Amino acid sequence: MCRPRLEVADIFRDHGAAWRAANAGHVSLGQLKVMNAIERCRTAALGGHVAACEDCDHRVIAYNSCRDRHCPKCQGAAARTWLAERETELLPIGYFHLVFTLPKPIADIAYQNKRVIYDLLFKASAEAMLAIAADKKHLDARIGFTSVLHSWGSAMMHHPHVHMIVPGGGISMDGSRWVSCRPNFFLPVRVLSRLFRGLILKGLKQAHADDHLQFFNDHRTLADRGAFNAYLKPLYRADFAVHAKEPFAGPKAVLAYLSRYTHRVAIANRRLISVDDKTVTFTWKDYRAEGVERYKVMTLDIHEFIRRFLIHVFPKRFHRIRHYGLLANGNRAENVALARRLLAEHNPDLRPDPEMAKAADEPETTERACPACGGRMIVIETFQPGAEPSAHHQRGPPEPWRAPS
Repeated sequence: MCRPRLEVADIFRDHGAAWRAANAGHVSLGQLKVMNAIERCRTAALGGHVAACEDCDHRVIAYNSCRDRHCPKCQGAAARTWLAERETELLPIGYFHLVFTLPKPIADIAYQNKRVIYDLLFKASAEAMLAIAADKKHLDARIGFTSVLHSWGSAMMHHPHVHMIVPGGGISMDGSRWVSCRPNFFLPVRVLSRLFRGLILKGLKQAHADDHLQFFNDHRTLADRGAFNAYLKPLYRADFAVHAKEPFAGPKAVLAYLSRYTHRVAIANRRLISVDDKTVTFTWKDYRAEGVERYKVMTLDIHEFIRRFLIHVFPKRFHRIRHYGLLANGNRAENVALARRLLAEHNPDLRPDPEMAKAADEPETTERACPACGGRMIVIETFQPGAEPSAHHQRGPPEPWRAPS
């Protein structure tokens, strides 16, 4: 696959040093590590190997990836591996997509308390879903779902929200049958929103009481408990956005969606248009507009672009993809097997797709064909970080091989 003509890595390599100097003392170690990884990704700095075609002897150089989860080039392979594992867990029914969003006053303090408030966002949204689904007035069933955290909007501003992918039903509380939700309706959004709001505000007050929150700059006065409670008070009457999107058309549509969302970073390389000595121009989507008017172009100062990218660096070892209920890691396999059996008993037409089952048993290979003749490429040399391939393996300028991003 051809390299995009412009990458985040190019911007970091050309302007990162100046940005770090201008912001010395205000850049976290995590942000510095992300910049370093992206700048070195798929370059000789990380080493690599030389591959040659068995038929025509065409040769390419493949540099190693940084594998950082914030790197736009490294998420394609990570997403494919993750999706291959998830494919075996999909049920042969419709799926729903819900989005839980923090209001701006909480998002403002979340940036200074990422680990605490992002974790609270996960827990509160999951607890609201599980509780309302188990309520006899609603689904009266145990459900399972996957949650994915995004901290950005299309313009890379701080906008924490959780995407949930949920099968359209659950297992009855006694485990004896599958309970399907109503067509095109999973759970009442207004009820979910109110419970979500209560859980978030309760969690914030508890985190403050436990001295788990930090406040700086304009928010430093919120360290006082009275001031913090006053800050939260208007939010008890505010709407906490919970959005239910159109249901998916089945498991394959879910996979297609997940492949775009699970390993997304703040901005993909394909959205970059141009860069000069002072600015970066890229495409973005304005969700307040309709139709083609949504798709717009934005130009930012280079230092502001880098700042916006780096505010979305997640805390070390923070899991931004989580599974809940029937899909929680402990008993996932048993719950999925039970769900499949109950679905088959309830409706024989809902048996697993044999083609999907076969695909799950036989993961897609990633061998690269020769770009010159289509033959099989084999590795003929590896070289260490900071080194270059041997001269005798290079016939003229070698073609750099960059795996799909």
